[in-house]
Amino acid sequence: MSEMIAIIDYGGGNLRSVANAIIKIGYQPRVTSNPSEVLNAAAVILPGVGAAGDTVDSLDKLGMTSTIWQLIQQERPLFAVCVGLQVLFSRTEEGGGHKCLGVLPGVVRRLPSGLKIPHMGWNQVEQRFAHPIFDGIPDGANFYFVHSYYVKPDNISVVAGTTDYGVSLCSMVIKDSLVATQFHPEKSGEYGLRIYSNFLKIALIGR
Repeated sequence: MSEMIAIIDYGGGNLRSVANAIIKIGYQPRVTSNPSEVLNAAAVILPGVGAAGDTVDSLDKLGMTSTIWQLIQQERPLFAVCVGLQVLFSRTEEGGGHKCLGVLPGVVRRLPSGLKIPHMGWNQVEQRFAHPIFDGIPDGANFYFVHSYYVKPDNISVVAGTTDYGVSLCSMVIKDSLVATQFHPEKSGEYGLRIYSNFLKIALIGR
């Protein structure tokens, strides 16, 4: 297995800003839509922008769905962002309802009515348990959000971070070697870069 850091390109997502963030912390990522390259990587990032249904369809067409399942089952380091987090769950209410990858049990719900939607801008992430991903990041640190839907995991033990926006929503999930955030670390300044840096340290040193 290589030391490669793969960023999955499924035709959507904010690939350039994610890649630039990884370069900024001293790594050279490879943006790829090739499942075998992804499976050969030391760490994988699944970015996310846009609709969950379109994302699932694109991943399916590339043969990337089974690849993501494999990464999770083998407890390989995977970092999923925003819609990348949402598609890991069973289904989403977005677009009249859509089946997702079903890697994690739970649903993706629309933010409650009466709130400004999308939830856009800086908000605090309350850390729910200690983990090396939070090294150097204070509890309640601000991160940047842009989303209209949020995940409701069936298993609350995977909820690593919560954020208040009309509801207490799950803003971060950790399970084995999977880290997934509703916020965008690549748009979250110093602490966002720190989360990526911590993830890659864990991924590359832990092997």
